[in-house]
Amino acid sequence: MEKESQSIYRNNLRAFRKIGGSTITTMKIEIYKDEGYKLMGAAFEVYNEQGHGLAEEIYQASLEIELEMRGIPFRSKQELACFYKGRELKKRYVPDLFVFGCLVVELKAVSQLLPEHEAQLINYMRITKKPFGYLINFGHKDTPE
Repeated sequence: MEKESQSIYRNNLRAFRKIGGSTITTMKIEIYKDEGYKLMGAAFEVYNEQGHGLAEEIYQASLEIELEMRGIPFRSKQELACFYKGRELKKRYVPDLFVFGCLVVELKAVSQLLPEHEAQLINYMRITKKPFGYLINFGHKDTPE
């Protein structure tokens, strides 16, 4: 399990370096490394218990239970206010989870991740000004993506 989490963490790190287009310092990587391992460990446990092919809401509820059982702090479905020229818009963004107060997490249960899914996470990260996010897909057949 630990090796799988480390591999996923490295792959996510590479992906988000590419997606975000910015250089991530070694210090920031080390700050969030443990949090990323713990989050992905919980995600793997949910996948091992539930398998693939269920609705996103089932994985969301299962991951919330797993995070709670592991003592990992999170906030679920917290609305994010959006602004235009200093004026608040009625439209809100709602990421699936904030984990450890520093990781934006977007969950999917689709057979293949699309660029729109990555764009959604990037928007959440930009709005929250958080440098790290995880796009976790439980719909992939062999392992979470």
